[in-house]
Amino acid sequence: MKNLLQLDGTTSEISYDPNHLLNTIIKELHLKNDAALSRALAVAPPVISKIRHLRLPVGASLLIRIHEISGINIRELRCLMGDRRKNFLNNSINHHTKKMSDLKIHHS
Repeated sequence: MKNLLQLDGTTSEISYDPNHLLNTIIKELHLKNDAALSRALAVAPPVISKIRHLRLPVGASLLIRIHEISGINIRELRCLMGDRRKNFLNNSINHHTKKMSDLKIHHS
């Protein structure tokens, strides 16, 4: 698969821009417009509009849906919208999260 981050040559210093993500997905899936994208993602058209106008963030469930229909991995999708964090959760949250193997299950 080609590196989508180099499609338009603007890979350095990208700030949060969900439009870049949405435009790339439209191009990759050969869709005509936002209405076609909303149908492909099974979301209402106002969702795409609100994301484009920065009134609604791109949530985890939408990222997963985009991944499912495009085959692009989540990390690359996040990079396409300008999210450059290595981990989605910050380290203080990860520090307090227990591993499944650390959990004790009590049977009654």
